[in-house]
Amino acid sequence: MIPETSLILFKPDAIEKNLVGTVLARFQAEGFVIRGLKMMQLDEAILADHYSHIADKPFFPAIVEFMSKTPVVALALSGEDVITRVRDLLGPTDSQAAAKGTIRGDFGEDKMVNVCHASDSPEAAAAEIKRFFKDGEVFAL
Repeated sequence: MIPETSLILFKPDAIEKNLVGTVLARFQAEGFVIRGLKMMQLDEAILADHYSHIADKPFFPAIVEFMSKTPVVALALSGEDVITRVRDLLGPTDSQAAAKGTIRGDFGEDKMVNVCHASDSPEAAAAEIKRFFKDGEVFAL
C-alpha cells in the first residue's frame, strides 16, 4: 500500500534564496519519501488552473506574475499523514504569523512569498499531482 502523497511547490522565493535543499532536508528528516521531483516553468494556463478558486480576485495577476518569475520545483512527497504534517512544518500561509522553527517562520516574508505551496487535502493532492506531473513521473517506492 502506498502511503498518502502530497504535492509541494517550491515557489520562486525558495528558488531565488537557494532554499530548496534546506527545506527538502527538513521534509526528509521527518521520514517522508520523494516520489517525484522536477523543475518547471509555470505558464499562465497551469497557474489559472491551479489557482482557479481565486482567479476572479484582484490579487490574482500578482500571483501569476510572482509564480512565473522563476521556475519552481514540484515535489511529490509520501508518508504517513504527510498532508497534515507538511502543513504543520510549513506553518500558516501568512509567514508573518508563522512561528520561528516553521519553514515559513524561518524563511517566508508574507502570504505570497512563503517558500512553498502544499496540498491541503487528499483530494487536492491527487488533482495537483496530476496537474504538475505526467504519467510515469511519480514513482511507487
